[in-house]
Amino acid sequence: KFQPVRWVLAVPEESPVRRVEDLAGGIVATELVSITRKYFAQKGVEVKVEFSWGATEVKARLVDAIVDVSETGSSLQANQLRVVDTVMDSTPRLIANPQAWKDPWKRERIEKIALHLQGAIEAREKVGLKMNVEHKNLQAVTALLPAEKSPTVSSLSEADWVAVEVIVEERAARDLIPRLKRAGASGIFTYPLNKVIP
Repeated sequence: KFQPVRWVLAVPEESPVRRVEDLAGGIVATELVSITRKYFAQKGVEVKVEFSWGATEVKARLVDAIVDVSETGSSLQANQLRVVDTVMDSTPRLIANPQAWKDPWKRERIEKIALHLQGAIEAREKVGLKMNVEHKNLQAVTALLPAEKSPTVSSLSEADWVAVEVIVEERAARDLIPRLKRAGASGIFTYPLNKVIP
């Protein structure tokens, strides 16, 4: 479920740096100090590695280069940065200290954090979908909805109408909405989800 990410060596688009070797004697900012030092040592390039307290991409014009995490590349693009090399590929992990894991009180809190993180990850590509449906169209509308879960159907103040609500993949909602409209649904809207706890 976790999206893989790349830790990249990046420079401003206007930088003359084209290769790792071009950074010899330069300054590199990163939150990943030890790994960045090891990366440059393996390349045989001497640089000064400085710790960055977040928003590393903003510091790119104050140093010679940065090493930062990139999932989609959009932040690098927004800050007009260019990737010189990939330092490392990784996936996010929740790691618990073995001693903390043995303590029931701490273990319960770690499990709670893991549950909420998993819920946030699960919600990333889903939306809530809600609509109003006349009773006579309810069967046709619900037949179009994903089969895994039954939708929530709630009464409305107007006796012949109900509200129907379901969680769907955001991609699926785009194609589903016109079909729901044709089947008799109205007042259709989607909303973002913060967490979906499986």
